Amino acid sequence: MRKFAPLFYVAVLLTAAPLAGAAVQALSVFPDTVIQGEPLRVVVENVSSVAEIKKIIFDTKSVELFLFQGKPTALIGIDLKKKPGNYKIVVTLVDGTVIEKIIVIGERPKVEAPLGIPEKLGGNTPGAVKAVVSSLASENQSIYSVRTFPKSLWTEDFRFPILNPTVTDSYGYVRQTVGQFITHKGTDFSSKEGAVVKAMNRGIVRLARTYQIYGKTIIVDHGAGLMTLYMHLSKIKVNEGELVKQGQLIGLSGKTGYAESPHLHVSVWINKISVDPMKFMAIFQKRAL
Repeated sequence: MRKFAPLFYVAVLLTAAPLAGAAVQALSVFPDTVIQGEPLRVVVENVSSVAEIKKIIFDTKSVELFLFQGKPTALIGIDLKKKPGNYKIVVTLVDGTVIEKIIVIGERPKVEAPLGIPEKLGGNTPGAVKAVVSSLASENQSIYSVRTFPKSLWTEDFRFPILNPTVTDSYGYVRQTVGQFITHKGTDFSSKEGAVVKAMNRGIVRLARTYQIYGKTIIVDHGAGLMTLYMHLSKIKVNEGELVKQGQLIGLSGKTGYAESPHLHVSVWINKISVDPMKFMAIFQKRAL
């Protein structure tokens, strides 16, 4: 006659097995070290759905979550003026589990360099610099008013907008312009007049217009607070409200606005915080289109 294990023994086996193999929830943060003006990619490990997460907080502020490569993910932008020090990321799951991680933000080295005003904008005169500062304030207000789609619109890694991207002017340094100090919140790439510029990822064209300082400008909203900006274009090839795919032609490079030679200026925003585009690309698999 076949013998059966006692019921209490079977019950122990059934409950103990999942516990022994259960994965522990944790936070992975890329990159390992960060300074002012750089982005962070936060991944909630061993949680399969965004629905399992109640909220994620960084420095007392809520952060948008989305699913990327099968894992709940968040992007955090560190402002250029953020005070260096220790900051906490706190993730609260629906079941009440709390996951925490300390992020150390370092100070960005201070770099300054002179930059004149193009003759087409008045040259290096007090009147011209006053006009530039005034126009910048107006244009920034217009750009900052651009809205974002509440959910992520992309599922693939970001790609550079031009072939063979070569940096000619880096992010985050201060430009001395006739007594004024203007921070360069983007990266300039070498590009010939009329070179093809492509969308870095899927998104909605929120802005496609011409400014005096930024020249012909396009903003692509990738959702959940993430935007890419393309400036000083010679031509705009998309319309506001248009949904574009990754790699789609959106414009041609140029030297419109505050530019003396052809190039492509790219900015990346995370919840209206400007971050270093090259550091942003470094947290994805980089390859040119």
